[in-house]
Amino acid sequence: MSSGHSAMTIAIAVNADQLHTLDLSPARSVLDPLVQKGDLLACEQQLQFQIDFPREPEDPRELSEIPEIRLWFVRLDATYPWLPLLLDWKAGELARYAAMLVPHQFHPRDGIQFNPEALEIFVMSKVFVLGQWLKTQGIAGNSRLKSMTQLLGYEIDDAFFELL
Repeated sequence: MSSGHSAMTIAIAVNADQLHTLDLSPARSVLDPLVQKGDLLACEQQLQFQIDFPREPEDPRELSEIPEIRLWFVRLDATYPWLPLLLDWKAGELARYAAMLVPHQFHPRDGIQFNPEALEIFVMSKVFVLGQWLKTQGIAGNSRLKSMTQLLGYEIDDAFFELL
């Protein structure tokens, strides 16, 4: 096995029945073995979701605007609060994940427009949760957290991290 990390994509496929019943088994079957092996960061920024939720052709909603899908993601986030570290940021998964948890409007021209206060609360909550989690894992995480917050439009000063 080489020490270099190859960029492989890990997919969690979720169907309508699982979403309706808040069944996290698709995520558990992927994430729990990684937790048990203590190998979560080997999968850093490789996780994508494949959501199969049939809609009527005239349904204009984005997936993040469908209450059943959002509720499943709220439960997922409560169960795996460190999950944003594993999401494939380059593929837009972090923004999509945030959209599941943060109130927003979708504009055809401008894309997702988050509620600014709600996004700030989400970002700061994730900084606290992930900062603490990385510390318990013995991982220096400020650069990861800064990259994540920058992707969501926030610049966090190093002095702030010293408070944590």
